[in-house]
Amino acid sequence: MKIINVGNYQELSERAAKIVIETVQNKPNAVLGLATGSTPIGLYNELIDDHAKNGTSYRKICTFNLDEYVGLEGSHPQSYLYFMRQHLFNHIDISPENTFIPNGKAEDMMKECERYEELIKEKGGIDLQILGIGQNGHIGFNEPGTSFSSRTHIIQLTESTRKANSRFFSSMDEVPTHAVTVGIQTIMESRKILLLVSGQAKMEAFKRLLSDEIDESFPASVLKLHNDVTVITDIAFDN
Repeated sequence: MKIINVGNYQELSERAAKIVIETVQNKPNAVLGLATGSTPIGLYNELIDDHAKNGTSYRKICTFNLDEYVGLEGSHPQSYLYFMRQHLFNHIDISPENTFIPNGKAEDMMKECERYEELIKEKGGIDLQILGIGQNGHIGFNEPGTSFSSRTHIIQLTESTRKANSRFFSSMDEVPTHAVTVGIQTIMESRKILLLVSGQAKMEAFKRLLSDEIDESFPASVLKLHNDVTVITDIAFDN
């Protein structure tokens, strides 16, 4: 696990964007695993800026998002499809048919999980997976206790995760209780993983990532078993 410590969020976003841009330039048909939430917004802003200034093209790029809330239409302002369109897809030359996000309104959610997993395999797997980390150590929406062998599945969100995400909704009651998420085993099959850790609210999670044993009670700990993980953080720590 390679750890890059930066001075602030802007630098974190710039360093992350450089890695993504290099991936796209080296492999124009790369498969990118994307994350949502506040942490990657700066990264996406940098990608948009680079596309406008330097013409980096995403026409042949394929993307898979980690998760989506169960029960939200893609048109809902808090759905992750809406988020990705607003913060990235609508501002670069990526083909909409090459952007994949789980359908939170599928009639059969189990079949939707299987379909999504098969799509990832059909596209050859994830070349670069972008991750954030939850305060309880979740990656994607894989909450503590999720099996390391899990594939795309439905997860019941913990109260701490729902509370953390409630800032995006009008009230706690509006926050969905379940989500569909790419599983830990699927994440671990990505060829390269880029973990972004920003802000003091993530300090304890970051400390646990560095110091704790590998255990399903702290999902992010599994990343220590991957052979190509880069962590970029603006949290000061002792090497």
